[in-house]
Amino acid sequence: HGMSSFANSVKATRVWFDESSMWLALDDGRMLAIPRIWFPKLDAATNEQLEKYELSGNGIGIHWDELDEDVSVPNLLLGYRACRPRMVLQK
Repeated sequence: HGMSSFANSVKATRVWFDESSMWLALDDGRMLAIPRIWFPKLDAATNEQLEKYELSGNGIGIHWDELDEDVSVPNLLLGYRACRPRMVLQK
């Protein structure tokens, strides 16, 4: 209970990308790096597309209209991915 309400109170103030990560500046002073491969649509996008984001809910969410992608900041803080890679069982 306490952890989820804490995560919901933290907001993104800025988003940027490097070759392997999506970076978020948070309103509590932290910076968060998330592997781009967690978000295939973002990983495949051009730099111009990535720069066209909107912060929704005062920074609770990040939206890319052109890419039809939405990212929840609280979910990132809790470690959730857009889509989890399927586990392949090796025999």
